Amino acid sequence: MASTVFYGSIHPSTTLFPKTQLSISVDKHYGYSCRSKSRVRQIKAAIVEAPPEPTTSQSGVGIDDVRRQPPKRLRVLVAGGGIGGLVFALAAKRKGFDVKVFERDLSAIRGEGQYRGPIQIQSNALAALEAIDLEVAEEIMNAGCITGDRINGLCDGVSGSWYIKFDTFTPAAERGLPVTRVISRMTLQQILACAVGEDIIINDSNVTEFEDDGNKVIAVLENGQRYEGDLLVGADGIWSKVRRKLFGPKEAMYSGYTCYTGIADFVPADIESVGYRVFLGHKQYFVSSDVGGGKMQWYAFHKEPAGGIDPPSGKKERLLKIFEGWCDNVIDLILTTNENEILRRDIYDRTPILTWGKGRVTLLGDSVHAMQPNMGQGGCMAIEDGFQLALELEKAWKRSVESGSPVDVVSSLKSYEGARRLRVAIIHGMARMAAVMASTYKAYLGVGLGPLSFLTQFRIPHPGRVGGRVFIDIAMPLMLTWVLGGNSSKLEGRPLCCRLSDKANDQLRRWFTDDDALERAMSGEWLLFPCGDEASASRPLCLSKDENKPYIIGSVSHTDISGISIVIPSPYVSKKHARISCKDGSFFLTDLRSEHGSWITDKEGKRYRVPPKFPTQFHPSDVIEFGHKKVAFRVKVMKVPPKIANREKETGIVQAV
Repeated sequence: MASTVFYGSIHPSTTLFPKTQLSISVDKHYGYSCRSKSRVRQIKAAIVEAPPEPTTSQSGVGIDDVRRQPPKRLRVLVAGGGIGGLVFALAAKRKGFDVKVFERDLSAIRGEGQYRGPIQIQSNALAALEAIDLEVAEEIMNAGCITGDRINGLCDGVSGSWYIKFDTFTPAAERGLPVTRVISRMTLQQILACAVGEDIIINDSNVTEFEDDGNKVIAVLENGQRYEGDLLVGADGIWSKVRRKLFGPKEAMYSGYTCYTGIADFVPADIESVGYRVFLGHKQYFVSSDVGGGKMQWYAFHKEPAGGIDPPSGKKERLLKIFEGWCDNVIDLILTTNENEILRRDIYDRTPILTWGKGRVTLLGDSVHAMQPNMGQGGCMAIEDGFQLALELEKAWKRSVESGSPVDVVSSLKSYEGARRLRVAIIHGMARMAAVMASTYKAYLGVGLGPLSFLTQFRIPHPGRVGGRVFIDIAMPLMLTWVLGGNSSKLEGRPLCCRLSDKANDQLRRWFTDDDALERAMSGEWLLFPCGDEASASRPLCLSKDENKPYIIGSVSHTDISGISIVIPSPYVSKKHARISCKDGSFFLTDLRSEHGSWITDKEGKRYRVPPKFPTQFHPSDVIEFGHKKVAFRVKVMKVPPKIANREKETGIVQAV
């Protein structure tokens, strides 16, 4: 016998629900757990086990006649409870629509939560969230770690030197927009799910099919249950089943890169001045970002065929080999990440399409425009999609009220596509272009040229590097302004106000142009780490920023000086070899007319002799040699330095062996 449960407002007396309705509650590990409903309650979407037969209500009016009347509210079905699906569900709920969200596994974000880590939500997406629900947006921003109020940009992977610095603060501040944050995906999903409501989200439900007869759409779940609504939104990710049903099977496009990712318990010395960095290299690149709580998230991209598998406990070893010779910023993050917390996945995207849906069914987020992560805009575009789709549906509803005609769902979905298509396609293209630029970067002539690689020793800047920098200097401010703020004028319902709570450091403008000022802003300890053969047994030397206590390096101790004596017993080190002093937060090396001289190899690989009696500034990642390469120390700045037994505070003399 066919049984039907109709829309509650049409026939309240028949509103029943089997014990398959699940509620979402907070769980201390994943954020959510599921339990069955033990009581009968009214529902807002319809479950259809078989096509409805003509029925007559208690008042004698045929159900089919009632259905032909304009509905009080649209019934919206959402396939997928990821970020895009939940944001749209929240926006639709705030517009007064009846919403149902079907999610296969809310606790794991469609099974990918463990791989994806924190997510960057940039100013454009935060502004869209404010337009949807100001309180929810505030909760998300309070839970996130602000990175947009610091220096961000591109660096050379080997030297660590800045290539281009990004200003993500000004485009937001000038438009009164929130500043970019990074937030845990699980935390973000929990906030959104709680705001949407447990009565709207059905967990352990997977939309595999749908039927659209022109007047309604029915979502068919994997377990056979059927839900009726006025429209269906496929927000079920890059491997979307809704998309497959709409347009047939088509494989996602492999980017050419596999990605290792991890979260390190590591705090860089420049954490207060730098938010995120992209380290560029040939056929590989590395991304690091502050995610708050004393942790750094990183992504390591390497060009190789898809489907690669690492041996057990082999990920860290392979990464250290791939990025051998890269700067300390990269190596430190890999070394401080536990092997079992390094994850790997291949990167795919989908080429944008002109048509996003058919009839009463449309797509949203990764299901229609999955993009590479290089712009940090994948989730942001899904959030913008959710806002725009809810807005177009509201406009269609208002037109129906004014004209007295049914809501034109199909036209509203087309309007949504038209409003989003161009912006999404441009940003999708930017993400692909960013991957090409990051992995084809060559600092010097000879890189990647095989037999001609010897040219790199001459340190001749690669023409592409020089030309690319000129182009990026001009294009980047325009691009950031359009990406971060270009959609703000279309956010109906968002108050135009300046967020005084989002402030940048007073030195931010100076940091963009003055690398020395950025270096002085580091708040860690300056250390000399032994790296030469004869210095390998030495302990790290900790340098003080006390300008009245210079360091005298020699082969014997010097108790008659007003400073700290560092003893390095080596035939290459003179009795009174060199002096290290601090001035205005910067460190200088002065050679004291030593027999074998003092040398500095900077982070670009250039080695030069320090002039006698002339203070020469050195920087993090430089290598200092006292008399010979065998007596060499690498300069590092660390927020939490290793324990050093012989401190100058205790003895005034540091024995380096």
